[in-house]
Amino acid sequence: MPHRDRLRPIDLAREHGLSTQAVRNYEDDGILPPAPRTPHGFRQYTPLHAQALRTFLALRTGHGHQDAAAIMRAANTADHDTVLRLVDDGHARTQRDRTTLDQVTTALHGLLTDDPTPPPHPLTIGALAHQLRIRPATLRAWERVGIVHPDRDPTTGHRRYDADTVRDAHLAHQLRRAGHPLPQIAEVIAHIRHAGGTAPLQQALDGWRTALNHRARAMLAAAGHLARYLDLTGPTPEP
Repeated sequence: MPHRDRLRPIDLAREHGLSTQAVRNYEDDGILPPAPRTPHGFRQYTPLHAQALRTFLALRTGHGHQDAAAIMRAANTADHDTVLRLVDDGHARTQRDRTTLDQVTTALHGLLTDDPTPPPHPLTIGALAHQLRIRPATLRAWERVGIVHPDRDPTTGHRRYDADTVRDAHLAHQLRRAGHPLPQIAEVIAHIRHAGGTAPLQQALDGWRTALNHRARAMLAAAGHLARYLDLTGPTPEP
């Protein structure tokens, strides 16, 4: 091996502010390819290992540690089909998250622009169902999964839906029309209750969009590192 191509663990570690133990751990985990050893057992890394580490750290930012590690292990065994499938899966998840974010944002915007006038007194289950054009049984199903939490009349035991619960029901109705499952809707409604209204939820959605865009950009950056690494380890055969 030419001397200029010999790299120590500290050489790889310094570039990224890592410990030498972290570099060794990455090799032991299959994230870096096996390094040749000196007669005394010292690891001798190469520019290939340096690119592998750059690629993994870039992938980790966009795909997360577990998926980035799986991609690198597949790359190190020349299993390019698995590499590309895992990358495609990551992009598909990001697209699903973006679609969900867009649908929740649209539903929230519809609630804010068409916000029903708060009832002067709590609504009965029949009145709210009529307002939403759904069956009372639907509201009872939403209650069972935690989407709405009506009070009970202390005398009759009948359900009573106050202004906040009516708001929750309207947002749930919009999200159901967009195809979201009930457990996911219950989670969104819980965020609204915890935040104290829809305005804090809008801030949370803005933060989610920022994080999603950051992840997508990181995936783009990682793709360049990964393409270079695959070329170094052997190009994907042409069809």
